[in-house]
Amino acid sequence: MANRWLFKSDPEHYSYQDLTHDKKTVWDGISNNLALKHLRNVRRGDEVMIYHSGGERSIVGLAEVLSDPYSDPKKKESRLVVVDIRARGEIPRPVGLDEIKKHAELKDFDLVRLPRLSVMQVSDKQWEALLALAKG
Repeated sequence: MANRWLFKSDPEHYSYQDLTHDKKTVWDGISNNLALKHLRNVRRGDEVMIYHSGGERSIVGLAEVLSDPYSDPKKKESRLVVVDIRARGEIPRPVGLDEIKKHAELKDFDLVRLPRLSVMQVSDKQWEALLALAKG
């Protein structure tokens, strides 16, 4: 069974709209140890929610992982890995962090507990709750 993840991106650097335009991209730039640990567990076929950090602080779209993790070809550090992803579509409406924090079923979500983490696993229960919020 595929796992589910949340990847954070600063929309001023690379937005979900950029991913939609590009169709697919190499998800790189992860250097935090815990985020790298999570990224090493990502597998081809996994589902991803894309979260815009910065001023937006919202889940904005869905993506699919196209590759298992591999060494970042742009870096010489072997501990740095990347994955390839493609856009799967925007969600019906963005789901903001403030809205997420208000829901009891999401109180243990890493986005709430570890807000600076850029790659995190999303449980099936959390995924369904977040999609329900996106539908209004």
